[in-house]
Amino acid sequence: MVDVDEVLAMFMRGFERFIGQQGWELRLERFALFQNIYRPGTDETISMVEGRRLFDAFFALERHDIDVAPGAQAALESLAGQANIVILTNAPEAGRAPRMRWLRENGFPYEMLIGSGPKGSLVADMAALIDGPAAFVDDLLPNLDSVAFEAPGVHRFQMVADERLRPMAPTAPERHCRIDDWDELGAAIATRLGL
Repeated sequence: MVDVDEVLAMFMRGFERFIGQQGWELRLERFALFQNIYRPGTDETISMVEGRRLFDAFFALERHDIDVAPGAQAALESLAGQANIVILTNAPEAGRAPRMRWLRENGFPYEMLIGSGPKGSLVADMAALIDGPAAFVDDLLPNLDSVAFEAPGVHRFQMVADERLRPMAPTAPERHCRIDDWDELGAAIATRLGL
């Protein structure tokens, strides 16, 4: 089970390009989304309402301008020969079709499920359907902690694809394995799953 944004997709880079076209500026000062969006030339950050509007507008686009995380496609393709891959995303429901199209066009032809909030219960439900080990990859510590609580038997990996965000990302290596390189991560997942 694999998250999309900042795991398979370089979301912040694509969103940065989009908000620039809308007259806003991204300054990566913290591991957050809307608190990093500024009116150019000022210290004024975007309101949560306007930030949410931009977020929803980006996901509603027919084509998402998002780069693939380096190595992600090859790593999942290698794993898919022996494991079932499921994509989990908390993208807005209105973005379902564009997100699925982006995944297919970029070499991720796997089942995709849209959820909201912490992913632990969804991961637990999915893990209960299989006979064997399971793994979960996400960039966000709350999702990893949720899976640890709801599905403690699932192997958890934290991956932050954008190197600009890596130093800012909250992490807990004592609870979740942190690997930010897909070549290394793919091999670690295969080992944990006994592939």
